[in-house]
Amino acid sequence: MGYVVTAKWTAKEGEEEKVYAAIRELLEPSRAEPGNRFYQPNRDPENPRVFFFYEIYDDEDGYKAHGESDHFQRWGFGEAIPLLENRERWFYETID
Repeated sequence: MGYVVTAKWTAKEGEEEKVYAAIRELLEPSRAEPGNRFYQPNRDPENPRVFFFYEIYDDEDGYKAHGESDHFQRWGFGEAIPLLENRERWFYETID
């Protein structure tokens, strides 16, 4: 079974390129985390302020480790999240 996280981030007006840059910094180190199976951020082509994440971890602990990682503390909490107008998350378990 995998632990699935989807998230939708909406950047504040005028902050979307800074959020995009922070997400680019998160990409490779997030994919390299031991508990991560899949990490794919996406950007809405019709509204560049909106970002959608699809992530799969081995389990909930893998997801928690992602949030506690140095790269997420710096680029997520430190850079991107303060520039968001809205942040939504949903959690699922895979059906294997």
